[in-house]
Amino acid sequence: EDLRVLMVAAIDSPSGEARGVFVGEMARMITDRFRATSPILVDVITERRYKQPGCSRLKMTLSQEGVNLPGGSAPRKQTFDIGLNYCRDGMPPKSLS
Repeated sequence: EDLRVLMVAAIDSPSGEARGVFVGEMARMITDRFRATSPILVDVITERRYKQPGCSRLKMTLSQEGVNLPGGSAPRKQTFDIGLNYCRDGMPPKSLS
């Protein structure tokens, strides 16, 4: 329900990755709005670790099958990427080095 859990898991993971399923009210609203046929999958990858402990550049990808976009001809897989600088405490890093 809280995507921050996966972001922190990716920061803490030796591989720099975390995966999960987005659940909760917001996920239900998105799925209902687009009449999708599957859950929202979340992949978080650490692109860069900063010198500041617990801080990284993350790429979060949300994907869902069977999404019906307005004006679309057929349901399809929809993917959305987000890049962000994030620290375990929820704040951005003080430095990008």
